[in-house]
Amino acid sequence: MTQLGLLARIEAKPEHAAAVEALLKGALELARQEEFTVTWYAFRESETVFGVFDTFDDEQGRTSHLQGRIAAALMEAAPTMLASAPDIRPVGVLAAKLP
Repeated sequence: MTQLGLLARIEAKPEHAAAVEALLKGALELARQEEFTVTWYAFRESETVFGVFDTFDDEQGRTSHLQGRIAAALMEAAPTMLASAPDIRPVGVLAAKLP
């Protein structure tokens, strides 16, 4: 079972919420290209608060993802489109139901 994950909370500046939504939707294709990312979800919590949850089989996969193109795009957008730096936390997966 996949036991490692990342949970990111992303708060957009109100005038950039649509652009952050588009960035996250566009990141799906990048996630599909990542060899070590097992699952990847982008979600919206409120008008300006978004999040990403992804899982990995091992620490190498998680580290690879944090050094990848999605993280780079998010950090590039941070100064202009985000209200604050993304809050990215490593998490452990206790249980999962997958198709």
